[in-house]
Amino acid sequence: MDGLNNTFIAHAPQAQSVAVASFDSDYVMEPKHVITASQAAALVPSNSTITTGGFGSCGHPDLLTEALAARFIATAQPTDLTLVFAAGQGDRANRGLNRLALKGLLKKVVGGYWALAPSIGQMALRGEIEAHNWPQGVISHLFRSIAGGKSGVLSEIGLHTFIDPRQEGGKVGPATTEELISVVNIGGREELFYPAMPINVAFLRGSRADVDGNISMEDEANFQDSLAQAQAVHNSGGIVIVQVLELVDRNSLDPQTIRIPGIFVDYLVLATPETHWQTYGEARNNTYTGRSRSDTAVTPLQLCAKKIVARRALYEMARYNAPIVNLGIGTPEFIARVASEERCAAHVLTVESGVIGGTPARGLSFGASSNPQAILDQASQFDFYDGGGIDLAFLGFGQADRSGNVNISRLGGKLNGVGGFINISQSAKRVVFCGTFTAAGLELGFESGQLTIKREGDIVKFIEAVEHMSFNAAHAESRNCPILFITERAVLSLKNGRLTLKEVAPGVDIERDILARSTADIIVPDHVDLMPASIFLHQPLSITDKFWRSRD
Repeated sequence: MDGLNNTFIAHAPQAQSVAVASFDSDYVMEPKHVITASQAAALVPSNSTITTGGFGSCGHPDLLTEALAARFIATAQPTDLTLVFAAGQGDRANRGLNRLALKGLLKKVVGGYWALAPSIGQMALRGEIEAHNWPQGVISHLFRSIAGGKSGVLSEIGLHTFIDPRQEGGKVGPATTEELISVVNIGGREELFYPAMPINVAFLRGSRADVDGNISMEDEANFQDSLAQAQAVHNSGGIVIVQVLELVDRNSLDPQTIRIPGIFVDYLVLATPETHWQTYGEARNNTYTGRSRSDTAVTPLQLCAKKIVARRALYEMARYNAPIVNLGIGTPEFIARVASEERCAAHVLTVESGVIGGTPARGLSFGASSNPQAILDQASQFDFYDGGGIDLAFLGFGQADRSGNVNISRLGGKLNGVGGFINISQSAKRVVFCGTFTAAGLELGFESGQLTIKREGDIVKFIEAVEHMSFNAAHAESRNCPILFITERAVLSLKNGRLTLKEVAPGVDIERDILARSTADIIVPDHVDLMPASIFLHQPLSITDKFWRSRD
């Protein structure tokens, strides 16, 4: 690492001389290494490993990745970078990590969630880069392992899925041949070993920095892995660059608000409000940080397939003694909104970004929550998840097969990545998969509590065998985890390794609308219950307080 450090020193720009008020009126302090985004990009050497901050659509240092892309376009430097991220940051368009999808800039990517940076995913699938898809929580823990000088992460997370080296080993695309993950036996128990690696550069983000480089994050929607990433890079002998909105005087920040101590920070880059949105969906929402609270009534969503699924999911929340709930991205995002509509607040909703309590946001603000009770760093949230802390998890699904296996990671030539899906689905006490029965073009009608399928979706989601093993149902059954599938027209359960029809929507024909729209062999018992008719009405749910308090 000595040679790498010398490279950094040789290219380090001079700090800007910015006067900041001091306690001694005769002394003007110099800010700690304040540089421009272009100067920050110039510090990234070829053949180095870089990690970026943010969670999905929240808190990414866009000035830094934009400048790095601009440098490469102008100079063809740096080249052959290795990029490491947990929850890939972007808006599925031209912001975030998608900017780095430039041939020659990246050589290898190790990432958890890829869907918000689809251009990088396409590079992997085309074989233009080496690519590894690891569980998001494992990568969060990997940053801490690197910081602590450990050899890597040992975890059961990923066993019996495509992450397992006996299947695909998490490798993505034709250019990826290196086997990184291995199976080890610890005390008679199988685990996967994910190796640590030195990381040379971190692009992170905070709210404020003092002149010593201490970083607060009081205006950020979540804390992500910022501290662990900074420690990992610092202890690898690399450089840490943090984008902030404001530079303040020494000792003016409350030390209890500091998320990244200045001893881990090398350079600061100042942003403007226009270049430092809280999420890609919102410039600022103070209910995400506790600066204000929102107690206003929620405008009800129009009745649609996702709302029906969310309404039926509320029944599961009410039915079981499951106070701690996780909501995944996609259709499960609607559960929080519908729960607010129905004034259902008996459960604590959590998101893997580290948010506990409140109402999780949707879309390009996913990862934030209005009125949160607490915000943890991401790795601590995954400690809680991996240890079985989730009572009930609602997750999306792209494909499901006759045995209950699920694919969400690679669909139709698109790389989504697993994100936190495997951590959650392999650890929660009870798992409910939520989504439409078919996809692409599905149109529904609702009248008098009856469901009408006006146009069927073009994509069959219940198939004979999934293309990619994101969730191994047999492994879940071996740990006695109940599995349920909720769709707009049917509810299915996993019984003895087979998908079994449990409920059907009023107005739906089992043969025509379920069995004929699936290539999976679904078991149909002699008696199938009807889904609650109130789910399909435009008015609020007819669920009594007694029902909400009931348990079975």
